[in-house]
Amino acid sequence: MTDELRRDLMRDEGLKLTAYKDSLGYFTIGVGHLLGTTQRMSEITTAEAFALLEADVAEAAYRVKGLFGDLELDPVRLRALTNMAFNLGNRLGDFKHFIAAVKAGDWLAAGQNMSDSLWAKQVGARAVRLRAMIETGQA
Repeated sequence: MTDELRRDLMRDEGLKLTAYKDSLGYFTIGVGHLLGTTQRMSEITTAEAFALLEADVAEAAYRVKGLFGDLELDPVRLRALTNMAFNLGNRLGDFKHFIAAVKAGDWLAAGQNMSDSLWAKQVGARAVRLRAMIETGQA
C-alpha cells in the first residue's frame, strides 16, 4: 500500500477505534473495516486498525487485479480503482459500463459512469475526487 492510498483512505473512511454503524447500517471499525450486521468487537488499538487496513487494501488490490487483469494502469488511476474496490467490495464488479470504459481507456466515459451511480450519491466528495483521478490520471 502506498502512503498516498493510506492517506486517501484515512481521509475518506476516518479512523475509529470503537465499532459504529456506517451509513448503510453495517458495523464498521478501524479505517472502514466492515464487521457486518453483528458487532464482533467493540474496540481496537491503532496498530490493530492499521493491520486490518493493510489486509483490506490487499483484498481490494486483488479485486482490482481480478477485474482488470494485466491492464497497464498509471499509479493514480490504480490508486483510485483500489480506493473504489476498498469501499465497494464485490459490488465494484456490478459497474459493468464503468469497467468496460476503463478497459477501453475511455477515461471520460468511466468518470461519467462513476457519477451516474448510486454509489456516487452516497459517498459525495469521495466520488468527485476519484472521478477526477480516473479522468485525468492526476491526484
